Formats: sequence, structure tokens, C-alpha cells
Amino acid sequence: MKKITLSIILLLSIFMNVFAHVDHYKEFNYLEYELFRNDKLIGYHKYDFSTEDGKLIVKSIVDFKITKLGVDLYKYFAESEEVYKNSKFYAFSSKTNQNKKQKWVNINLDEQKNILKIEGYKKKLTAPIDYVIGTWWNHEIVKSKAQISAISGRIIEQDVTFLGKETIKIGNKSFKTLHFNFKSSDTTLPDNKKLNTDIWYEEKSYLWVKAAFTKQGKWEYRLKNYN
Repeated sequence: MKKITLSIILLLSIFMNVFAHVDHYKEFNYLEYELFRNDKLIGYHKYDFSTEDGKLIVKSIVDFKITKLGVDLYKYFAESEEVYKNSKFYAFSSKTNQNKKQKWVNINLDEQKNILKIEGYKKKLTAPIDYVIGTWWNHEIVKSKAQISAISGRIIEQDVTFLGKETIKIGNKSFKTLHFNFKSSDTTLPDNKKLNTDIWYEEKSYLWVKAAFTKQGKWEYRLKNYN
């Protein structure tokens, strides 16, 4: 299947009528994904959507653990909140317990300087306003030059490739999807810092349907419920 690079994807956005804003997500109330490692169900990722004073608020919980012979080898729990004002990013905050290591990040829009201010558990930095938080529900991540880690605030410059249209089946339901691959632009990064993730979005609604990557095992997020 012919690969289409990000520069061409920007042209594709015209016929797909996509990647302009997050307004259509106001139609969703809830998204739930099952998380698999090596085809074994290990946890979930849930999103709740609401509006308040004209702002779109997206709250998220991720909870999973890796066990062997009944013993917990690795546990992960994270909560986050994203806020969008007038269809534009406004604020983000998260707290993560990654195998007993506490991590956090707060990101806010500086409307006067027109930049993003990032304050994480490791450092403070700034970013352009068109960088997108690395929460895959927001399809605008496809056209961004970089994503911001939802765990630490680290900026990850990315190359995005459109791999084509695919029909995928999850459970008893089939979805017509757009398949993208995300890779770190910096090839000198250590393997544990490199981005290499495949994401599928439903062709008409742009609903995030599935994600897959390999890192000490094969991981998949699969859509379970939504309304």
C-alpha cells in the first residue's frame, strides 16, 4: 500500500474535512478502550466529555497492571483533564502513578504571549500553540509537528505517515478507518524514548478506534464503548 507523507496529508485534509477543530467531539459523552498486552486484557482507558461555560472538558482515567503467576509486576494509574475554549486548547493537567513513581504535568495557554506553558515534574518549558497533547482521542495530533507527553510534558517531534483506508473489526463491529503511523523525528533517541505508534480513526466521525505499538511486548488499545 502506497504511503503518503505528512506534507501530502495536509492536502488530504481538504477532502476528508478533518483536523480543523474539536467541536464535533461535543457530540460524545463517553469513550472506553480496552488495553491489551500480547493479546491479554490488562486494563482500560476511559474518557468523559462535558461542557461548562462554553468550554469542552475531557476527563480521562487509565488503569492497568501486568501480572505473572498472580504477582503484580507493574502497575499504572493516571488521571487527566483537558480543557478547550472556543474549539482551541486552553489547559491540561495530569497525575500519574507509574509503578509507584509519581509524575505530573500542567500545561496552560498563555493568551498574551500566544504560547503553551509547560510545568512538569522534571522541568518547565514552553511550546508553540499548535503542538498537541499526546492523548489520541484528538485527531488534530495527525497534523501537528510535535506532540506533548501527557505524563511528563516532554515534547516529541514527530513524522506522520498516512498508510491508507482500512476496515477493521473489533468485537462484532466493523469500522471503516484511516490508518496513520507516528514516528519520532529524532532517530538518535534511545529506543525507550522513540515514538512508533499506529492509530486508526473512523473515516467519517474521526472517532479514535484503535492504537498499537511495540515496547517490551505488543500493546493495543481497542474501542469498547462510546456514546
